[in-house]
Amino acid sequence: MNIGDWTERFEGTKALPRAVRDRLLQVAQVRRYGEGHEVFGPENVPDSLLFLFEGTIRVSQTSDNGRDIVLYRVDAGESCVLTTACMLAEEAYNAEGIAETPITVVALPRTAFDRIVGEEPAFRSFVFAAYSRRLIDLLRVVDDVAFGRIDVRLADRLLALAGGDKEILATHQNIASELGTAREVISRVLHDFQKRGMISQSRKRITLIDKPALRALANSD
Repeated sequence: MNIGDWTERFEGTKALPRAVRDRLLQVAQVRRYGEGHEVFGPENVPDSLLFLFEGTIRVSQTSDNGRDIVLYRVDAGESCVLTTACMLAEEAYNAEGIAETPITVVALPRTAFDRIVGEEPAFRSFVFAAYSRRLIDLLRVVDDVAFGRIDVRLADRLLALAGGDKEILATHQNIASELGTAREVISRVLHDFQKRGMISQSRKRITLIDKPALRALANSD
């Protein structure tokens, strides 16, 4: 499949010298997956660095008691830094990456990755800058789960999930996984939001009635 010069799609790669970009174009492979496909999972040792050309990948982790937490999402134009970390450590993933939409992925094989990282300082800087940014995001997730108020976090996540729309198609369990908490906790807080006129609910659907109030709550902590 030809998607042209995919290095133009990523801020980090399009800033690389032309010679480095040409090397990437020669060795990378383009893959396409449907919605719901498991891009990677626990026990898989990555053999390629992944650049997401289009779509969204949800990266989540499941605890021993079966509770899920969404660690982050990889959006179009980003690389998957968990893949980078596992490749560098030569260890299996301890999380799962699921395509939330149909996706197109550019995969840079491990052998080519090792060679270009070792030979091209510009590419090496790009890889580790992306890694550092995502590590900060993960530390923020840990801080939110450990110390954040659940009503504030839920308001913020509802607004993020809705984007420019007013409706979210999700179950209480889906949202609980987003925030790393129990479904019962989310159900209780959503019921409170509904009583306060911020939202309405139906089966697998949440409508944001008062976005300004939700935004004020999200910014209150």
